[in-house]
Amino acid sequence: MNPCKRSAFVPTRNPARYIGRLCRHFAHKLPVSFDELQGRIEFAFGLSTLQADDEGLTLHVESNNPADLEKLQHVVASHFERFAWQEALSLDWH
Repeated sequence: MNPCKRSAFVPTRNPARYIGRLCRHFAHKLPVSFDELQGRIEFAFGLSTLQADDEGLTLHVESNNPADLEKLQHVVASHFERFAWQEALSLDWH
């Protein structure tokens, strides 16, 4: 079965800040790896990867089925938006 995938791009001058915040937050409970340019968070129901570039931050979510993808997308988005409140950023998934 092909994995279900979605991604979102957020223009920001601080992509490394959000990679660090998200990854450190989830590292207490989940396998996580990250540096200033990329992050990887392994959930039981899917995978989230984060990629920084000069324009901002791209977040990817991937899961084995649509229900888990929706759950993963919600978890990642809700945490990201909580950490990004100062810039009032939100995710628009594609």
